[in-house]
Amino acid sequence: MISIRKATIQDALLIRDIAYKTWPETYKNIVSKSQLDYMLELFYNQKVLIETISKKNNSFLLAFDDNKCLGFAAIEHFYLGKEITRLNKLYILPESQGKGIGKFLIEEIMFLAKAKKSNTIHLNVNRFNKAHFFYTKMGFIITSEVNIELDFGYLMEDYIMEKVLD
Repeated sequence: MISIRKATIQDALLIRDIAYKTWPETYKNIVSKSQLDYMLELFYNQKVLIETISKKNNSFLLAFDDNKCLGFAAIEHFYLGKEITRLNKLYILPESQGKGIGKFLIEEIMFLAKAKKSNTIHLNVNRFNKAHFFYTKMGFIITSEVNIELDFGYLMEDYIMEKVLD
């Protein structure tokens, strides 16, 4: 049975571990190994994770099957000061993908967003990541494309997707 709980700062290393297990599989044909390593350290170092978990309108949600954590999502309410919930991250362990865990997390995010009076869920997803098909299936639409330049000439090539909440 899948359950979800909000992460605490004590879960920072668990989140990092899941990211380090999912990203190489997710991005192996999308970005170079050096860019992958750079981005993992940039986004998932312990200091950044603790700061993010501790921010007022941010939450990491952990998905469990019994006592095993299978994935996580990170959200931010009142994104850009608006009635928008931002889905910053959603990663499921490769061996647990396709089992409805991502859908379960999205449904929980929708519930939390509505409770915060959000009218939209907003996210970026790499244009070459097959996850954009999952988001489309979940009712998100592509609203635009964006290229985000990182250090060392690295580039994030994303779709911006949104789902309007009922």
